[in-house]
Amino acid sequence: MHGLITGSYAALIALLVVALAARVVRLRWRLKVGIGDGGQPVLARAIRAHGNLIENAPLVLLLLLLAELGGALPPAGLHAAGGVIVLGRLLHAVGLSRSAGTSPGRFLGTALTWLALLGLALALIARALAVP
Repeated sequence: MHGLITGSYAALIALLVVALAARVVRLRWRLKVGIGDGGQPVLARAIRAHGNLIENAPLVLLLLLLAELGGALPPAGLHAAGGVIVLGRLLHAVGLSRSAGTSPGRFLGTALTWLALLGLALALIARALAVP
């Protein structure tokens, strides 16, 4: 059954998407801001935390799925990459939600996401080159 590993990590990311979107909605209600951030730094950070996840998750999940379907990584490697993706996106969201400046969460979250992107891309390229 192909895609089940990726599906589990996509589901976890979807839960994070919903949690971050709900946070934006709660802040909009509390701060009475209908669109944009209303000049509210906490809302601006919440919007960016959600947006950054939406910007990064599709590509990294697509690469994970392609690696799974194409046999570019064994199941343990897929789980490692999936775990890194989820942890990275969670750390980034928490870090950005707490501070607009630099933070360990943002740094580690970005680094882990990029690590997953690069690792999956290289695994897919290596798999493509190995196919006669």
